[in-house]
Amino acid sequence: MAEATPPSPFFSRPAGRALLLVGRLALGATFLYAAYSKLRHPWALFAMAVNSYQLLPDWAVVAVARVLPWLELALGLLLVLGYKLRYIAAAASALLLLFFSVMVRSYFKRLGIDCGCFGLGEKLGVRTLVRDGLFVLFSLSLTAAAFRRSRLTTPL
Repeated sequence: MAEATPPSPFFSRPAGRALLLVGRLALGATFLYAAYSKLRHPWALFAMAVNSYQLLPDWAVVAVARVLPWLELALGLLLVLGYKLRYIAAAASALLLLFFSVMVRSYFKRLGIDCGCFGLGEKLGVRTLVRDGLFVLFSLSLTAAAFRRSRLTTPL
């Protein structure tokens, strides 16, 4: 009697690999667009958006405004390339969780500020919270899938 082989794990099948590819490309494109929307304007304009959250001293506002768009650009490129996906997706998830928690705090403090997510002029509200919350869930799902796929394809 022949033994039945167990079905292969989802992320090792073509459909699973395609879903992982589409996920990382979508998240990478989101980070690339966020970086582009900030880098096309003078950094001081983004610094005003960062400062409106009322969390950081002036020196940190300047540092965040100058560095964050480049970090988003790097994360976006690395996601698109698929380089060290587990770790890059985890870093993207951590960054998105940080953004989301700061946005929720500011919303409940009724600061009435611009989000700063994709450049200037986007008010922080329920719509931006839902959108960014979905980004967090999507990124966490991508991270979990990347780790699951790695565990399944790496020999013990």
